[in-house]
Amino acid sequence: MLKRFNTNDYLIRVPLFIIFFWFGILKVLKMSPATELIIDTVFWMPLLSAENWVVIIGYWEMAIGLCFLNKKTTLIAVILMFLQMSGTFLPLVILPEITFQNSNPFLPTLEGQYIIKNIIIITAALIIGRSYLKIKIR
Repeated sequence: MLKRFNTNDYLIRVPLFIIFFWFGILKVLKMSPATELIIDTVFWMPLLSAENWVVIIGYWEMAIGLCFLNKKTTLIAVILMFLQMSGTFLPLVILPEITFQNSNPFLPTLEGQYIIKNIIIITAALIIGRSYLKIKIR
């Protein structure tokens, strides 16, 4: 039984779940420190107010976290995450005055650092996705 339990896989899956689910809950409960940054970024989104988009993004992140826990939903998690991450990096482009000190790309603000750290999350997800695809191919 222990041979089937891939510890390395869950050493990455569980933190991904925690990160996405935790930050998703904070958005849904309107307690996220990133709320204002998100509102400033999604002002152009159609149909709903920016505040409602924050809540939708929160549920989206919770779904990503849950999908990372189950190997059968890994592909869904990776697809949802890439869509979410594309929006996460938008402030670096459309709000450089908030994400970089004096708009200098070598001096990120706390908000900029918060966004840039997502590179490690993307890398971890790619490792999970790769191992998932390897299992499916065999």
